Amino acid sequence: MYHNLIIAVAIPCYKVAQHLQKVVAGIPDFVDHILLVDDCSPDNTPTMVESLASSHPRITPLHHDMNCGVGGAMKTAFRKAMEIGVDVVVKLDGDGQMDPTYIAPLVEALTDADFAKGNRLFDRQMLQRMPAARRMGNMGIGFMVKTASGYWNISDPVNGFFAIRTSTLCQMDFARIADRFFFESSMLIEMHYTGARIHEVSMPAIYGNEKSNLSIGKTLISFPPKLIAAWLRRLHLSYFVFDFNICSLYLLVGLPSFLFGLIFGICQWVHYASLDLPAPTGTIMVAVLPFILGFQMLLAAAQYDISSPNPF
Repeated sequence: MYHNLIIAVAIPCYKVAQHLQKVVAGIPDFVDHILLVDDCSPDNTPTMVESLASSHPRITPLHHDMNCGVGGAMKTAFRKAMEIGVDVVVKLDGDGQMDPTYIAPLVEALTDADFAKGNRLFDRQMLQRMPAARRMGNMGIGFMVKTASGYWNISDPVNGFFAIRTSTLCQMDFARIADRFFFESSMLIEMHYTGARIHEVSMPAIYGNEKSNLSIGKTLISFPPKLIAAWLRRLHLSYFVFDFNICSLYLLVGLPSFLFGLIFGICQWVHYASLDLPAPTGTIMVAVLPFILGFQMLLAAAQYDISSPNPF
């Protein structure tokens, strides 16, 4: 136990046979349970999981008959952790990119939080070592995750090294948590509706010879539509179902005004350009005024959303 908490480390295992033994060896002694979830890995990972379980009494092996993705593996671990009465679950990847010595700081951060996650962006030297494509992708997707989840104060939302209280897991809808690489983002999005408090812990990332199963191209294509849908759902629930406030009015008036000014202005520009004539001043003002008014109201709504506390 650690701080009178029963701790479980959950490790999704897929093509990590060459790293898994070292990762498990680095897990601190205060961890009570190690949940190794073999996600139907095609290499000798299943054998490695069983071998480690036979020699380590803390290890519980879990196997999938079909590949469910990192999210599917973690949901299996979450259910097992709640079944055996664990207080805190820590997610640790099996590829060696996460330093197990930071498990203690993550658990300690739960003293005044419900969810603690790693933040790799506090370390400038680490940012220079991070691959450029990954750094740019993290920035873009990270901003969209903040928008969709409402957790504007987190700096590294796509970091998958985290600790969570099982009391928070019990409040979450697992059906809305993604099975594959959208898992971490969907966790934050659904956590918003539990009112969970989040704390970040500064830590480095480790980049070695491991090969990521995440495709940057697929991420850039598949993530934005999901994040936009989650953002619209959050706005609808936060400002029109569970509450109605000044931000709701900003959105109700600002969005139609902005869209009217934008669409009307484009249509009129195309019309008069095709006639090779300047648009009348009155027509221009009819487009510009609602566009500016709507844009200002949307900015005010964004400012309110960023600065307001989680209403749940």
